[in-house]
Amino acid sequence: MALTAEQRAFLEQKNFAVLGTVSQSGAPHLTVMWYVLDGDEIVFNTKAGRAKESNLDRDPRVSLLVYDDTGYRYVRIDGTVRPVTDPAAAHADIARLAARYEDAEEAARSVARFQTEERISYRLPTTRVYDYR
Repeated sequence: MALTAEQRAFLEQKNFAVLGTVSQSGAPHLTVMWYVLDGDEIVFNTKAGRAKESNLDRDPRVSLLVYDDTGYRYVRIDGTVRPVTDPAAAHADIARLAARYEDAEEAARSVARFQTEERISYRLPTTRVYDYR
């Protein structure tokens, strides 16, 4: 299922996302995070060693909810992520995310800090999309 023009426009706005993964105990694990729409995929990034990484290694199925500041408009994407473990690509992704969400000075500081970390990106195809407006 391709994104509609309205869904694409909404996802291109600077909103936050909530990522749902399955924890080791089977309970849901939610994370508020940055994302970017790249073609027909959502890209997000995490520091290696976080719960999100171990959850996704064990079970790559996710639900991602992007919402606006009113809470009355959202897009939800369900699917299976694939990891991007190439260090250069993961660092390029987190730099792009920092530039999207922070002003230039703050993004530069964040990127300097992120460069000292092992980072992993994930790509989520936008094939199962639900929206509310």
